[in-house]
Amino acid sequence: MACLPIIEYPDPRLRQCSEPVAIFDAELGQLVDDLIETLHATKAIGLSAPQANVFSQVLVTDLSGNASDPQVYINPEILAKSVPGLVEESCLSVPGVVGNVVRATQIRIRAQDRAGEIFERNLEGMHAVCVQHEMDHLVGKLFVDRLSLFRRLRLRASAARAHSSGAA
Repeated sequence: MACLPIIEYPDPRLRQCSEPVAIFDAELGQLVDDLIETLHATKAIGLSAPQANVFSQVLVTDLSGNASDPQVYINPEILAKSVPGLVEESCLSVPGVVGNVVRATQIRIRAQDRAGEIFERNLEGMHAVCVQHEMDHLVGKLFVDRLSLFRRLRLRASAARAHSSGAA
């Protein structure tokens, strides 16, 4: 297994859409293992393949607090959403930024596991929020896109200053 480098905002690759996974083989299994290792090394609760420069519809979560319950979602799709709530989010790809966004706090999801088996699951609370956040990455969307216009403009200006000063 390997810890993967994380792409950071404003890198344009973060806006790239990911392709569905069609082949469930050892290479995919290695990607899943590497994503889980990276997730645990960063102490985050969710990570998508595009954040690691792999544009496949794969995401992993672990909300256990002790790296004991990694969950894998391949080719995920949301079947139903309910109970919107204002939640605080941050992202490995947008370090140092925290913001409140509206997300459904209950979802029903269909996805595949690392063997390609289809499953459906009801998710609630932070697990539902985390999966939605990671699914946004699969279509080139960031949580900062859900912030107020004022916050987005401040973030872009800050990123532009950091980039022009060579601190990107």
